Amino acid sequence: MILDVHVHVAALAAGHGFMSRRLLDSAAFRFMRWRLGIVGEDPSTDVALEEKLAATITASGVDAAVVLAFDAVYQPDGRRDADNTHLYVSNDYVIELAARHRNMLFGASVHPYRKDAVAELQRCVEAGAVLCKWLPPTQGMNPADDRCRPFYEALAHHKLPLLCHSGGELSLPRVDDRLEDPGLLEPALRAGVTVILAHCGTRSSPFGRDYLPTFLRLAGEYENCYGDTSAMTLPARFYGLRTVLAHPLIRRKLLHGSDWPIIAIPPVSELGWSRSWQLLEEKNWMKRDVLIKRQLGFDDDYWHRAGNVLAIADS
Repeated sequence: MILDVHVHVAALAAGHGFMSRRLLDSAAFRFMRWRLGIVGEDPSTDVALEEKLAATITASGVDAAVVLAFDAVYQPDGRRDADNTHLYVSNDYVIELAARHRNMLFGASVHPYRKDAVAELQRCVEAGAVLCKWLPPTQGMNPADDRCRPFYEALAHHKLPLLCHSGGELSLPRVDDRLEDPGLLEPALRAGVTVILAHCGTRSSPFGRDYLPTFLRLAGEYENCYGDTSAMTLPARFYGLRTVLAHPLIRRKLLHGSDWPIIAIPPVSELGWSRSWQLLEEKNWMKRDVLIKRQLGFDDDYWHRAGNVLAIADS
């Protein structure tokens, strides 16, 4: 089974989720809504995006996609931080999506500072979660904080992987750039949690700090450390894709992810203008991401590794 482990969805209907005015008005989100052909800022937008996502996955060349919930920001004392929460997608909404679509899998998101964090994780596991997603610089959790220990114990107990952003972040507002560092995940790795470092610690801009060397160290030292290739066809991150492909050990630790609806851009430096132009003609960005990576020479093990790591059986 070929899985895309990193697919986003937004939600506006009551109970589904929330997007701040700042995010709705941002150039990046305006562009994505235009490109997806989705208009409006009311609950009907959720239906339009669901239909677009379902059609995109079906035509993409992957068998299923892990659709990610996105928890709110929480303060260290466990209180929800509404002022700094710009994106929220409820676990219940993604549970509903997975129930309606066989090719959508439930990616939970639970902030470890929540007073009910372990209980909510248990509920998500019982609802069929295949992983838990964090984006520390935006959600405000410090993976090295002792507050995370009970959560790591629960993740390890349930054998639920943690998909955690690593490296630069530009798509969403940030509360603390220091939380980009994948080295902060070592307590989770030592606790036996399977950690998937999204983007392999790469920069999100030419001027950002590069955590790719930290990812390479962690993936080499810890059997339970993996990286996903989401958004790594973007020009700012492609240097990392070139590096991991040239590293035999690290190649065996890579999982497929697209970061949809982030655009996939073919690297002209590797594929040449003719092939790159042909790939740009593919309007399904999730499929384009697959085609680019096939052109770059990702092997068969890469395409099927996520199913093994997430223990998703072929159906």
